[in-house]
Amino acid sequence: MPRTPEENDRIRQASKEKIRAAAIELFMKQGYYATSISAIAKHAGISKGLLYSYYKGKEELLSEMVEARRSEVVEVMEKAAELEKPGEQIKYIVNGAIDTIHKNPEIHRFYLHLQTLPEADEELIKYSHLLIGENARQFELQCEIFDKMGEKEPRQRSLYFSSVLQGIMLMISTYPQKFPAEELKQQIIREFCI
Repeated sequence: MPRTPEENDRIRQASKEKIRAAAIELFMKQGYYATSISAIAKHAGISKGLLYSYYKGKEELLSEMVEARRSEVVEVMEKAAELEKPGEQIKYIVNGAIDTIHKNPEIHRFYLHLQTLPEADEELIKYSHLLIGENARQFELQCEIFDKMGEKEPRQRSLYFSSVLQGIMLMISTYPQKFPAEELKQQIIREFCI
């Protein structure tokens, strides 16, 4: 019996996820430029031809990875905005960020690395700018939330919040097994949501 279009799409998405996971792992170990399409295909356990049926090349793969990350951030912020109380919105942002990093710490390290590329890296800097732009948009939304909470200086509070949250995310991504993520998640929620 032939597969349904839905089954084909599910298989396609699963294959693309294997490719993206392999690419991130190799990009983190070897760097973007030192990682070949052949190495990604081999690491993903697929043929190079199948990889090329999904992506024209390494840059298209990276572009999709960055867009997926950007979409995750947008989704968290949109769902937070749907909540009624500003404190609940901040709590949702904290839980979304920390839980995501805790599940996949290497992914956060990869995107952090991408955001800190030198401006001279013309091939990759556009992806860095996309991520930085989304972070700036997130910061502005947080400013609005802190303004609704009655903070006298919502921008400063948002900057402090972002610094604390990013610090926790960095520590989790660096020391995933040794970092008390749940305890610090509760602490940041107590500090910023009350």
